[in-house]
Amino acid sequence: MEKIAIIGVGCRFPGADHPSSFWELLSNKVDAIRELSSRPFDWDSLHEHSVVPTTGKSKSLWGGFLEQVDYFDPLFFQISPKEAESIDPQQRLLLEVAWESLENAGIVASTELSGSQTGVFLGATNYDYGVILAKEKAQINAYNAIGTSLGIIANRLSYLLNLRGPSLVIDTACASSLVAIHYACQSLLSGESNLCLAGGVNLILSSEATISLSHAQMMAADGRCKTFDAAADGYVRGEGCGVVVLKRLADALRDGDNIQAIIRGSAVNQNGLSNGLTAPNGPSQQAVIRQALVNAGVKPSQISYVETQGTGTPLGDAVEVNSLKAVLMEGREVNQPCWIGSVKTNIGHSEAASGIAGLIKVILSLQHGEIPPHLHLKELNPYIKIKNTPIQIPTELEKWPAQGQPRLAGVSAFGFGGTNAHVILEEAPPQVNSRNLREHSSHLLTLSAKTEPALQALVSRYQSHLEAHPQLELTDVCYTTNTGREHFNHRLAVVIDSKEQLIAQLAAFTTGNDTTGLFSNQASKKQPKIAFLFTGQGSQYIKMGRQLYDTQSIFRQTIEQCNEILRPYLERSLLEILYPDQAEEQIASSLLEQTAYNQPALFAFEYALCQLWKSWGIQPNAVMGHDVGEYVAATVAGVFSLEDGLKLIAHRGRLMQQLPSGSEMVPLMATEDFSALANQVTYKQPQIPIVSNVTGKVADEQIATAQYWVNHLSGAVQFAQSIQTLHQLGYQVFLEIGSKPILLGMGHQCLPDSECLWLPSLRPGFDEWQVMLLSLGQLYATGFKVHWAGFDGDYPHQKVALPTYPFQRERYWIDTNTVQTQKRYLPNIQQLQSAAESDRLSLLIAYLQEQVGIILGFKGSQRPSPEQGFFAMGMDSLMVMELRNKIQADFKLDIPIATFMEGATIVTISTKLNHQLAPINVNQTVEPESNDQFQLENIKDSDWIQLEL
Repeated sequence: MEKIAIIGVGCRFPGADHPSSFWELLSNKVDAIRELSSRPFDWDSLHEHSVVPTTGKSKSLWGGFLEQVDYFDPLFFQISPKEAESIDPQQRLLLEVAWESLENAGIVASTELSGSQTGVFLGATNYDYGVILAKEKAQINAYNAIGTSLGIIANRLSYLLNLRGPSLVIDTACASSLVAIHYACQSLLSGESNLCLAGGVNLILSSEATISLSHAQMMAADGRCKTFDAAADGYVRGEGCGVVVLKRLADALRDGDNIQAIIRGSAVNQNGLSNGLTAPNGPSQQAVIRQALVNAGVKPSQISYVETQGTGTPLGDAVEVNSLKAVLMEGREVNQPCWIGSVKTNIGHSEAASGIAGLIKVILSLQHGEIPPHLHLKELNPYIKIKNTPIQIPTELEKWPAQGQPRLAGVSAFGFGGTNAHVILEEAPPQVNSRNLREHSSHLLTLSAKTEPALQALVSRYQSHLEAHPQLELTDVCYTTNTGREHFNHRLAVVIDSKEQLIAQLAAFTTGNDTTGLFSNQASKKQPKIAFLFTGQGSQYIKMGRQLYDTQSIFRQTIEQCNEILRPYLERSLLEILYPDQAEEQIASSLLEQTAYNQPALFAFEYALCQLWKSWGIQPNAVMGHDVGEYVAATVAGVFSLEDGLKLIAHRGRLMQQLPSGSEMVPLMATEDFSALANQVTYKQPQIPIVSNVTGKVADEQIATAQYWVNHLSGAVQFAQSIQTLHQLGYQVFLEIGSKPILLGMGHQCLPDSECLWLPSLRPGFDEWQVMLLSLGQLYATGFKVHWAGFDGDYPHQKVALPTYPFQRERYWIDTNTVQTQKRYLPNIQQLQSAAESDRLSLLIAYLQEQVGIILGFKGSQRPSPEQGFFAMGMDSLMVMELRNKIQADFKLDIPIATFMEGATIVTISTKLNHQLAPINVNQTVEPESNDQFQLENIKDSDWIQLEL
């Protein structure tokens, strides 16, 4: 049977916000159960300290509770604050944990998963928030039904990430999340899905279920799951959320994923008609475990640990352990122990999330090679017969012996309605360290967030994580942050050569200190336009680009390609000139002073350097070359082929080399000779703008003629005019493609008062790779989209677990006491009428920020970004209609709804209003609008119901 790899894990359990803190809790014998201290509902009035509660009273206030379940970061998920209040916190929690699981897996959802056959299989049972909202009829709105539907817990995640595979919620009570794991694996094995997110969520948000369970005598008097103990008298309820990222093992190995554990097989069955609907059934438990073993191709004696259902009921515990004994003792030697335990002794019974809690516990145990202690075991339940058997219960942290084979474990989850599930886990295969011995001297790490406070928090997380995990390889850390995270607009790039320097740089960012190699910026919404400047003659030196030639395959392959093309035109190999042996350096240096060699060498070097930048995703929007550099620019722009470009430059260099000393630059004979060759070249119109050094303007169709390049031989270089032309066209980022930053200094002198970014590729005497990284880091911080796979393609790396996104949460909970009203800002029409156009635009932006903030439900000092798209900030068409109607009423204007539906922002709408308000007619009447063209791809959620009605 094909195996399934677990490549990502995200979790929130009582006392643990992520997998590493969950392991600390488990391994340190932490009891995370506590008395309920605060919840949005009043539980104290329901409390009664009696063994048998009266009607409407709960027996226990103990539980495994999460902190701040009423807090959320809606804007991160493009959800409006208004809608967030109507969304079940289970949905909200699941969104965050699923995101963390993908980050843990090093998967960038927008590029790797969007539109893919990715499935979502989740377990959930509680409808508590729906109960709460139903009681507040005065506050019911269009979002309640969607916000509290259990099915939407999975569907909203699929919607958010644009996932096209199966998306469903499974409710089999306590077995829900493990059953979800089973069916996610089946979807992968059948080819229905290529990747799956699977797990479960459970929050206790109202008291009704706890009261019912107390009446059913399921709650422990002391609020503890005393699993396997003689004093076991029921369980304590718990909360939690866990999500794992699943992939077929072969695919995970192919893609170099960080495999954290393997699912060998699983099975699901039902008790059927047994002793009672909620009673455990031993034969069915045995059957599901046997089937899982068969599906996994594993013998019972190979299992060395089982994470049990283990709720802490005297009958249920005994039935389960005796069932395990009946199956797992088959063929087992006395020296083959099988440990058993239950995570419920640490965090309580998290019901729909209990199966995923147990699964994640075993994943962590396999990774650490240790079995966590089982709590609250003082005297063994007399009905559990394991004396003189290999079955053992750990009460301290135990080493998990490998016994010469991969460790194997089982995880059970049995729903109280009779559904049983069992999963067989295997430890991950050992990672093969295939690092290239020639590691880079410098490294680039990038971090980003949606807001500046989130970026600050993320930097602090990384600083602490790196200090706490000194074993992490710097190359793996940088590789994971660059390739395994979304890149948001608030950005940080750091160029470093050690982890110690990285920690120091992060600390400098936190304290606001400027240091070399650290770049931070809010990236532009639209990527800036960049011009490549190709350096002219005189910048050559031997061994220019040698470090890049040795380490970067794209650069090396391009240089070698140019070398082969130039063989017929050069007496000596280009490689011998550029990268000579030590004994040949003096000869090569002398030859490189000759135009016959330096012009082809500069061309090949600059073209290879350009290809390297392009392989990293840095593509020129325009090109401009100085003298010889214009030949490279024209080749990059597509005016002629690489072969023709090299042929022209080699001929040009040879002709110039043959000129007698002291003669005029280009004798007529040389011009005629070059013209004959130029007429043999095939020319095409440039594919991207190229600024001509002959005219100083954007080249017209003449650049694609032989005569242009003949004139180029003797024409004066119009460099200053060329730079001015680029600047007038809106170019503010200039990257020099050359071995020396000669053009940067000249360009800066041409535009002394401009705020341009002048970036070199190399600087003589400086580490070449470091200079490249410094420029790439600045481009990234400015907003450029880097092709990280191309950047890291030459070196093997491993994705590692790193800190996840620091959500900026605020409280979102339906107010059950008062209905808040907000005063709307009404613009002063006379003030707008008399204001200058530029001032009026500012007033309109402030007005729209106020209105949009009210409609979205922003609180306090929160204000929507003027440049963020309406739908990106969580608006839907219902809200857009409300905004449009408000503007029409305030300004007596007729505004088509389509104006708001395609990439609209506060700035764009304000600009349009500004034009319509000149001159203002306060008595203008508004005609009813007809034939509004809704753009259906932008309509979401409850809007469809509204439109269909």
